[in-house]
Amino acid sequence: MTAWWFAAGSALGLGIMTSISPCPLASNIAAISYVARKVGNTRKVLLSGLLYAAGRTLAYLALGMLIMAGLMAGGEIARFLQRHLNQLLGPILILVGMLLLGLFHPTKSVHLAGEGIQRRAAQGGARWAFVLGILFALSFCPLSAGLFFGGLIPLAARNESTFLLPAIYGVGTALPVIVFAFLIAFASQKVGKAFDRLTHIEHGVRLVTGIVFILAGLFYSLVYVYEISLV
Repeated sequence: MTAWWFAAGSALGLGIMTSISPCPLASNIAAISYVARKVGNTRKVLLSGLLYAAGRTLAYLALGMLIMAGLMAGGEIARFLQRHLNQLLGPILILVGMLLLGLFHPTKSVHLAGEGIQRRAAQGGARWAFVLGILFALSFCPLSAGLFFGGLIPLAARNESTFLLPAIYGVGTALPVIVFAFLIAFASQKVGKAFDRLTHIEHGVRLVTGIVFILAGLFYSLVYVYEISLV
C-alpha cells in the first residue's frame, strides 16, 4: 500500500511539474487567457477551467492507457519489461534529469493547437475549453515529453497501472488552471502575483526534481546495471 501511495504521489508530482514547466506553462497561460474572457461571470469561468482540466486529464489518460495496453498486451514486450525495466530506468531517469536541469536542449516540439484553433475557441462557448485541454495536452515539447514518456510511463509500467497513474498525472497537469480559474472568478487582481510566484517556484522545483531524477537514475544504474550492492 505504501508503494502505491508513493507511486500515486510521484505521478501527481510529475503532472504538476509538467504543468509549470516553461513550454506547458505557456499553453496553460493561453488557456487561462481564454478562461479570463468570462471575467464577471463566475459560473462560466469555473466551468471553462474545469472543462479544460477534464480535457487535459482525458488526453493523458487515453494516451497512457493506449501505451500501457500495448506494452502489456505483447507477451514478449511484457516479459522484456519484467526482466529489464529496472535496468532501463537508470539511464532514462538520468536523461530526464539532465533535461530538467537544462544540460541539453532538444528543439523538436509538437503543436496541435495553433492560432486558428485558439481563435475559434475564443469565439466558441465553454465547451471549447475541453477541446483546448485535449489539444494542449497532446502538444508535446521536449520537457513535457521527457516527463510523460520518460517519467510517467516507466512508473506506470513498473506498477502495472494502465488507468490510475495516467489519470493522476493528467489531474496534476490541470491543477494550475483550476487554481487560476478560481482566482479569476473570485480574486482576479491576484492572478498576476500568482503567476510571478509560480514562475519562481517552477525554477526551484525543476532544479530539485532534476537532481532527484539523476540521483535515482544513478542508484538504479549502479544496482541493476552494474549490480553493485548499496544496501
